Amino acid sequence: MKFEKLSILMPMYNEEMAVAANILETDEYFKKLGITYEIIVMDDGSKDMTYDKALTASKEHIKVFKLPKNEGKGEALRGAFNKSSGDLVMFLDGDLDIHPKQFEVLFDVMKSESADVVIGSKRHPKSVLNYPPLRKFLSAGYFFIVKVLFGMPLRDTQTGIKLFKAEVLKKVFHKVLIKRYAFDLELLILAHYNGFKISEAPVVVDYKGKYGNITLKTVFKMLWDTLAIFYRLKILRYYDKV
Repeated sequence: MKFEKLSILMPMYNEEMAVAANILETDEYFKKLGITYEIIVMDDGSKDMTYDKALTASKEHIKVFKLPKNEGKGEALRGAFNKSSGDLVMFLDGDLDIHPKQFEVLFDVMKSESADVVIGSKRHPKSVLNYPPLRKFLSAGYFFIVKVLFGMPLRDTQTGIKLFKAEVLKKVFHKVLIKRYAFDLELLILAHYNGFKISEAPVVVDYKGKYGNITLKTVFKMLWDTLAIFYRLKILRYYDKV
């Protein structure tokens, strides 16, 4: 499988202490691969100096943008995608809980399984997790709910590294309504619903607890968004009309 250019989309929120280092670390890794790439950083309306610190790491192939207010990771990724030009697109959480070097694992799976989308999966048997027990429990519970509601052939939807052929995102991204909690789920359901093949890859997660800390409010919002997706997909048939 060949591609002309890879776009790495990095959403950031209140990461002023690490943003420049994380961007440069990502840049150094992809530079060594000898491929054509760009890094699109989207500050999700941070309340600190994230945007200003990110600008210090900008280069011709590293572009930094900021949303006017905090909208959610989904909206930050949508904005970053609209600024991108690659035919292959990777989502990478800006806190680097998952290191960019895992791109190679995802890309190998994309090639070997002829997949259109490859997602990092914390529930893959080969994944290595430095992850709080509570998040493991919530992840397992959410997986069960998603399986019951949608029957998706996936064990995880929320892990912060994903690889897409750009054609998939061009086809479905504009249909995604959720900006925050269940954004990943809605995007993957739409990709699956439109006939694109999704595969899973193992990941190594070194949890730092930065982007999207879990609270009871977060859990409630996640469940609400998930039920909204079910309602639009199964009852309204909304996605058939847009």
